Amino acid sequence: MLLDYAVSALLTLFVVVDPIGLTPTFLAVTDGLPRSARRLVAVRASIIAGAILAGSALIGDWLLQTLQISLAAFRIAGGLLLFSIASEMVFGVRIQRESEAAERAIEERVRNIAAFPLAIPLLAGPGAITATVLLAGHAHGNWLSIVVLLAVIAVVAACCALAFFFAERISGLLGMTGNIVASRLLGVLLAALAVQYVVDGVRVILNG
Repeated sequence: MLLDYAVSALLTLFVVVDPIGLTPTFLAVTDGLPRSARRLVAVRASIIAGAILAGSALIGDWLLQTLQISLAAFRIAGGLLLFSIASEMVFGVRIQRESEAAERAIEERVRNIAAFPLAIPLLAGPGAITATVLLAGHAHGNWLSIVVLLAVIAVVAACCALAFFFAERISGLLGMTGNIVASRLLGVLLAALAVQYVVDGVRVILNG
């Protein structure tokens, strides 16, 4: 049961964050920086994003209770949000929008590009935060499951750092066609996960 939860959490967060798909955006944001500075930005962005998602996992359920929002309602809303992100991935809108956001950030000379736009909103965006809160809700207060979720967040953050470290190689290896195909496949997978979240939420509401 715990292994299934870990696999589901890892798959969900990896698909939502999509570190490989963000490598072109990372290259655009850090264009002109030396390799050492790029790696420092990659590490900082991954740490910030991981901290945000970890905080969402720890206090997300408490926040829902404080706002008197049921987990079922949040599952439905989160599933619809994730489905929106998945549709953007399938039709190629997300990468284009993220690239435009990165270009605007460069033009505005953002002081710390590790925090914005890399950590927020590209890595730890609304979709990733929503998915993390939903996964924390699936833990049902089991702290062992929460620890597993935090470990999964750390693994995903490490994958982001590694993907950014080797961004040039990954982009060159996959090529334009490979990047498009990978984004489409991950989008379809995320869409299926999003529909499952909505179905689970509706089922809970119908059961009383």
